[in-house]
Amino acid sequence: MKIIETYSHLNGLEFLLVHKPALWTEIQNVIERVDANKYKTKVSKEKTMPGKLLYSPIDMNAKFKTFLTKAEWEESRVDYWVTKDERLIRKTLTMDPALQKEEIIKSGNMPIYSYNQTDYVKDRVAIEVQFGKYAFVAYDLFVKHLAFYIGDKIDLGIEILPMKELQMKMSSGVPYYEGELYNVIRQGRDVPAVPLIIIGIIP
Repeated sequence: MKIIETYSHLNGLEFLLVHKPALWTEIQNVIERVDANKYKTKVSKEKTMPGKLLYSPIDMNAKFKTFLTKAEWEESRVDYWVTKDERLIRKTLTMDPALQKEEIIKSGNMPIYSYNQTDYVKDRVAIEVQFGKYAFVAYDLFVKHLAFYIGDKIDLGIEILPMKELQMKMSSGVPYYEGELYNVIRQGRDVPAVPLIIIGIIP
């Protein structure tokens, strides 16, 4: 596959090129190694294109996982505790998880365990390869990457998406670069408050 477009939010790409250029080269190499044409194997059951061969999101995701894992990108998760009290959440937000739970119990509230998980993290950079449903991208950008950034686990988040020309040859509901770029830009220059690179790819 190849990169057609990149969007640098809060100087995400510039940060990577200056501070971790080898990682950017590695990410480009991984994308180039995925031969999407091998995964045009899904027979459509949708009314608008019955029997048509589509690109398989599951197979392409699996190949990305193979290459990223070999390059030592690893799963990471941030654990935390939540409760119904807004002031208490604000107070405990930056605490260690064990202290969060303790503080919530001490206040007489019920602590509820939660976590955010990112599939690929290396040298304080997180990657999400998103061929799933479009709603997942907003969660990645406005919750996952942001939570890891605020929690001082990453310096940068990267979202890899199909361009519209590829997305049209996949199942319905898959997000695409142009649409998600619009969603980020309409929020304003500083939202989400985490440096990001959004990458658009095609076969």
